[in-house]
Amino acid sequence: MATYIVLTNFTDQGVRTAKDTTKRSDAVKEQAKKFGVTVKEFFWTLGSYDVVGIFEAPDDASMTALGLAIGSGGNVRTQTMRAFSREEMNGVLAKLV
Repeated sequence: MATYIVLTNFTDQGVRTAKDTTKRSDAVKEQAKKFGVTVKEFFWTLGSYDVVGIFEAPDDASMTALGLAIGSGGNVRTQTMRAFSREEMNGVLAKLV
């Protein structure tokens, strides 16, 4: 399974209903299962992003589909990054020689 870090910002709609953000995270966990994606953790953060999520997905297409489904709710905008573990990065680096 690939790991993804999702940086999230509330939209105007999301801020107006911020009191429901933890409930929405529970809904995302359930929704993710439909795409074969697992939510590892959510963190509500200070600074440039409102929420950071850690996900595991079988492939980019599954994660992209989930991201589109989350975005269609209108509460957040997301930026998704593929993350590599140390072991995975060592595999990438081995291909350089």
